Amino acid sequence: MKKLLLIALAIFFAQGLAAQTVSPETLAKRAKRKNLTVKEWNTDSSKKSRWLDHLTVYDEAGRKIEEIEYNQFGQTRRETCEYDPVTEKVIKEVIYDDRNKVERIRKYEYNSDGTKHKQYNYLPSGKLYSIKVFEYIFDEN
Repeated sequence: MKKLLLIALAIFFAQGLAAQTVSPETLAKRAKRKNLTVKEWNTDSSKKSRWLDHLTVYDEAGRKIEEIEYNQFGQTRRETCEYDPVTEKVIKEVIYDDRNKVERIRKYEYNSDGTKHKQYNYLPSGKLYSIKVFEYIFDEN
């Protein structure tokens, strides 16, 4: 019975640590971006035409949920982000083309320290076409 209780406490403690992966600095940055929309504008050198170049939208928690790139003729790329409600890490990104059709889908797995472990890349049909593995090497110098 004691072993079972110790195992349960260890699991509970480990889950608590995983939930605390968002640093105070990150939380402070997010607080400044709550419900924020940022528009970036370009103007040609003769100052005769102006166009929207970039649009970034943040949610009520200050996390980026959408990013759109434009050129003079309209949208060139759009990306949406979904977050894990517990760890607040990006778990899914959907990339759209200039016609707003899904181009690819990325899903993420994280290491216990909060760093990215794997990125799964899917076609619009849902078929997995590649996996990216992240390796972290720290220089001891």
